[in-house]
Amino acid sequence: MKKSILVTGAAGFIGSNLTQVLLARGDTVVGLDNLNDYYDPARKAANLAEMQGVVKGAGHFVFAKGDIRDRALLAQLFAEHAFDVVIHLAAMAGVRASIEDPHLYYDVNLIGTLNLLDAARDHKVANVVFATTSSAYGNTEQVPFVETDVADRPLAPYPASKRAAEMLGYTYHHLYGQNFTGLRFFTVYGPRGRPDMMAYKVLDNIFFGKDVPLYNNGQMYRDWTYVGDIVAGVVAAADRPLGYEIINLGRGEPILLADFVRVVEQLAGRSARLVPTPMMDADVAYTYADISKARRLLDYTPHVSVQEGVTQFWQWYQQTILQLSEKQ
Repeated sequence: MKKSILVTGAAGFIGSNLTQVLLARGDTVVGLDNLNDYYDPARKAANLAEMQGVVKGAGHFVFAKGDIRDRALLAQLFAEHAFDVVIHLAAMAGVRASIEDPHLYYDVNLIGTLNLLDAARDHKVANVVFATTSSAYGNTEQVPFVETDVADRPLAPYPASKRAAEMLGYTYHHLYGQNFTGLRFFTVYGPRGRPDMMAYKVLDNIFFGKDVPLYNNGQMYRDWTYVGDIVAGVVAAADRPLGYEIINLGRGEPILLADFVRVVEQLAGRSARLVPTPMMDADVAYTYADISKARRLLDYTPHVSVQEGVTQFWQWYQQTILQLSEKQ
């Protein structure tokens, strides 16, 4: 059944990939994004153009430039469109950057989420899907990371703001019966990836000489998860109102950062010159998703290996970033 869906953060990495899938299956999508300058807004505009260029003759897309902190704009959008689902991806991202400006992170990530929950309640939206983060677990001793962990020791303002928003979702479920699924993403990578993420930064170092810190000499494990698998989990959550749930979306196979970098280097055919950097206090040495709950509730099964996923990312980087730089 085709749906009317609000996707916040639609011009971003995950948002543009998600919107492309929703449109391909015939949904009507309103994409809300303020095109902020956390990274080059031109990159986000290119994501939108690329996404719409791929999808033709399927669903209907409306782009709304605006901010989730703008309550008047949200009221207008919710009044004009009978949304079946809200998929809330918009956020100030980045663990390390949040330490520099915690007020902004709380304003966007918590107050913005509150605004959307209010609008969803007022307009009786059936389901809200919220993008949260594996960093909510902090430096947990429960490995693999499981959703029953209390996750009450976040190490930076970013995960603290996301954990607070998860709890706010429960409040709206308790008081108003709002269906709310919080999806904790684990180290997402792939085509249209953000320039501040590791795979992108390694290639930028190789081809443009930009410095890249290699934290803890690469001796950190991450549960690298391909964006297509993440999107499949988000779509499944959008189609299944579950009451209130927090669910991990990862691959369930941690890989050493140094090994991930080597895969990128092998595909590029060149070595990166990385800057050894101590691990930050806000970082953890290990992330590892227990995805049994996602399998049970969402029929979630990640299919893309790191080798295949990095290959897809490398092909996109060649076709998009390198070709663009050659034309300039």
